[in-house]
Amino acid sequence: MASVAEKPAASAGSARSDRVELAIEGMTCASCATRIEKRLNRLDGVAASVNFAGEQAAVSFDPSQVSVEDLMAAVEAAGYHASPASEALGEEDHGRPYRLRLILAALLSVPLAVLAWVPTTHFSGWEWVSLALATPVVVYAGWPFHRAAAINARHLVATMDTLVSIGTLAAWTWSTLVLVAGIGQDVYFDAAALITALILLGRYLEARAKRRSGEAIKRLLELSAKQATVLRDGQEVLIDADQLRVGELFVVRPGEKVATDGVIESGTSAVDASMLTGESVPVEVGPGDEVAGASVNASGRLVVRATKVGADTALAQIARLVGQAQAGKAQVQRLADRISGVFVPVVIVLSLLTLAGWLLFGGTAAASFTAAVAVIVIACPCALGLATPAALMVGTGRGAQLGILIKGPETLEQTRQVTAIVLDKTGTVTEGRMNLTALVTAEGEDDQELLRLAAGAESASEHPIAQAIARHGRDRLGTLPEPDAFANQAGLGVQAVVEGHGVIVGRPAFLAEWGVKLPERLSTRAGELEQEGASVIAVAWDGQARGIIAVADTVKATSAEAIAEMKRLGLTPVLLTGDNERAATAVARQVGIQRVLAGQLPDGKAAEIRRLQQAGEVVAMVGDGINDAPALAQADLGIAIGTGTDVAIEASDLTLVSGDLRAVTDAIALARRTLSTIKGNLFWAFAYNLAAIPLAASGLLSPIIAAAAMSFSSVFVLTNSLRLRHFHSQRQITT
Repeated sequence: MASVAEKPAASAGSARSDRVELAIEGMTCASCATRIEKRLNRLDGVAASVNFAGEQAAVSFDPSQVSVEDLMAAVEAAGYHASPASEALGEEDHGRPYRLRLILAALLSVPLAVLAWVPTTHFSGWEWVSLALATPVVVYAGWPFHRAAAINARHLVATMDTLVSIGTLAAWTWSTLVLVAGIGQDVYFDAAALITALILLGRYLEARAKRRSGEAIKRLLELSAKQATVLRDGQEVLIDADQLRVGELFVVRPGEKVATDGVIESGTSAVDASMLTGESVPVEVGPGDEVAGASVNASGRLVVRATKVGADTALAQIARLVGQAQAGKAQVQRLADRISGVFVPVVIVLSLLTLAGWLLFGGTAAASFTAAVAVIVIACPCALGLATPAALMVGTGRGAQLGILIKGPETLEQTRQVTAIVLDKTGTVTEGRMNLTALVTAEGEDDQELLRLAAGAESASEHPIAQAIARHGRDRLGTLPEPDAFANQAGLGVQAVVEGHGVIVGRPAFLAEWGVKLPERLSTRAGELEQEGASVIAVAWDGQARGIIAVADTVKATSAEAIAEMKRLGLTPVLLTGDNERAATAVARQVGIQRVLAGQLPDGKAAEIRRLQQAGEVVAMVGDGINDAPALAQADLGIAIGTGTDVAIEASDLTLVSGDLRAVTDAIALARRTLSTIKGNLFWAFAYNLAAIPLAASGLLSPIIAAAAMSFSSVFVLTNSLRLRHFHSQRQITT
């Protein structure tokens, strides 16, 4: 992710627009993101989107009207800290600010609760011990809430932090006053400490669940070659890849990564470009063909002229696409925060009115303050703070048992309205590797003999198609004959002497070069197999065509069942792939998908997702490759197959540990059930508050009873969340 403003060329007649990603520190809820976004968008020539989950702001601005420093100053003025985002952002431990405070709060709150709730522990002076235990919890452990409340107060805004801060400080202050002045009233140190500890637990769990948007980009950039062998004055010189310049010639040997984007000057080979196309078969390349940096040279020696370096390469562009799609996602407004915008000020006003009312109608100062504190304590959102993380913790735990990894609350909210599910082909719907699918012999030939000689010749080749044939031969026959006089013709086929026969295996055109023509029956069958999306290899020996072998990336056994289940869930499946139209259509026909979008590179895949979104669809994307990462990030819900790349997994919202596509429907069903549980928790937590506040205001509920009732509401939320453990998968798997 860029740490400086990017400067795309402005179109004619338009204002110049730069772009910068800012890392934001200090946000505690979705309303913080909204406040920062509003402050930035007030500046002339600025269009900003703030992502609370990613703790970043994506800002487009007119440099003639505003600078990056002005943008950071605007964020600072709103009470937060901003700096240009860096690649290291994804390594930040989001839970660290809460971890030590939570440990301290838990260690001190347990003996404090024992002192308050077990009468036999009420030795002389136990209240002073309670004060000593509660003070570090309320002051130090609760500092993030107090700080956030103070910042919010500066902007005349109240959030859940405001209520937590006021509630805990009110309980602690009143209890300290009672103890020091010897008033003879109950103390509520336990309520103040337990509220702090429980809300910290919720914040810690939520912070750990935040997506680390920079990690996907960091992993992408790590894929690039670290060194390059350049040709200078006819000599090969090893240099760091980032020192390559446009126009330089560099060498790529078999098995090496291409150092940067370029055009082949000499040499032929098969290049694995699956990171860009998702296609499992390496691309045959020769002089004049383009190759992308970080793709892998499978066979021959290549000399490449660099055409793009650094930020202009295809790999860097994919990284940029992932970053932009993540930063541009709509912010997730936490339901509790939205309601608290009204709820918190109302509670504060009710507490003040309770205090004034009691004093006005002759109540003592102690009774008046007790009732006012009870209103604050009963309204303090302990259950609200647990509503999301408790359900998320149980739901994600059950998901892990089922091979489903859910990254955070924002994931759950996206599942509710998903209408279309876009599926990558290679490695997602299909196995992701080549397999022998058909073997057709010429008249009078034996299929076992055909396989033995063809597999024996191919066993010396590293090409994936050759390896598929050799692997099938070993599985079926056990051992293969050793080839002699082996020769490989890049992009065409191989020739070898096997058991005394001169064997040729390759494309039909390769056999034609040797004067061998396929019989009409084999030629017709080859055309049919190609229409089904297979790669057809012809086999000849001793100057005669002996048969054909079809190799294809086969459909997973469970894919058709999974797609049928998606349709039952009301989702429209779409096949999106970098493969050709013929192969994609053949796969779609096998699994029951009507809509196919073929021949798409990474930017094209993300663009197709955007087009579906603009058409009103809420889109889930399922993929496994690096080339899927931008589309996974762009989709409303990104689902990565865990057998795929780390980049795809980091860019997604849901990860499926297994390659079974049926897990997608389980993931969506579990996510929806978890979201429903969260909403149920929030409803009952608020309902409890609304019912209990009038009792507290009327003096029928003391703060200690209010704290006990608040604890009961938390137990209810946890019990309701534990019901998610009984979620059952539609798959027949052992959990």
